[in-house]
Amino acid sequence: MANIIDARGRSCPEPVIMTKNQIDSSPNISLEVLVDTHVAVENITRFATGKGYNVNVEENNRDFKLIIKK
Repeated sequence: MANIIDARGRSCPEPVIMTKNQIDSSPNISLEVLVDTHVAVENITRFATGKGYNVNVEENNRDFKLIIKK
């Protein structure tokens, strides 16, 4: 089961910090991050891949779901 972070409506770097905190506390759990800007998608993807995670992005209208797995 994946943990879900809803970071929609939040400005960077807050979505990245929320993602980092979750990864730090549960590094082997799958994570879903919901965001609503391309900047957040790019920043979270860069952060997570730099930590060795795989990131898949699903777009739904104006929202994005990032699925982050080890």
